[in-house]
Amino acid sequence: RWLCVVGGWDGSRRVATVAALDTERGAWEAWSAAPGSRPPAGLSSHTCTRVSDRELRVAGREGGTRTQRRYGSVYTLRLDPGARTYSYKEEGCHTASRSGHCAALLQTPGPRPGHQLLLFGGCNSAEPEVAGHWSHGKLGEEPPAAPHLREQLARLVSTGQGSRQGPRGLRHHSCSVVGPFAVLFGGETLTRARGTICNDLYIYDTRRSPPSWFHFPCADQGLKRVGHRTCLWNDQLYLVGGFGEDGRTPCPQVCILDLFI
Repeated sequence: RWLCVVGGWDGSRRVATVAALDTERGAWEAWSAAPGSRPPAGLSSHTCTRVSDRELRVAGREGGTRTQRRYGSVYTLRLDPGARTYSYKEEGCHTASRSGHCAALLQTPGPRPGHQLLLFGGCNSAEPEVAGHWSHGKLGEEPPAAPHLREQLARLVSTGQGSRQGPRGLRHHSCSVVGPFAVLFGGETLTRARGTICNDLYIYDTRRSPPSWFHFPCADQGLKRVGHRTCLWNDQLYLVGGFGEDGRTPCPQVCILDLFI
């Protein structure tokens, strides 16, 4: 029922407040901080990942108007829809300083099942970073989504050469979880002086330990995107919004990922 917006830049400063769209009424509401909440000073270019119906995991650099911490912080954000309140709790772990990264909640590969929240990009490092771990049974198991797309992705990676190293210096890209795969697309690379806006597809395959990266370039220059989103719906992956090749022109098109194998 609720679509929540957490933190961001309001035009003059970073904020950490929560606003929620009530999809039944079609109206936005500004929720209030619950007593005991310890919110960050402000957040922008952060991630917010649903862990359960009432719990989110927020990862990013805390900061005010002009300054930010030199490292990333991790927060658990609990929601109370009945009271229209929220509560922040800072976790004990810190991450590398990342901005414009993405996050993916994936099943843990190997003999000990569970889930972990991985952060990709937003800094010069190509290595993903763990921002949360849950043992088996801690998170509610959901039925497998997008069986056809999962099969397509499995066939696609079977045609490629896997690598232990992911994209370096990628930010403001998109990320969607499709079963055991994290699918990253587009973004801005920090490793080039020109042509920094990308249209590359990266797939992070967690079916085996250690996981592997697969890189698939795209020939269509019109699909270069930064600041966009991909969303999984009805066994399709949709590309929505963002800016184009120049990094300034908004893209109104909605595209569907087609895999020709």
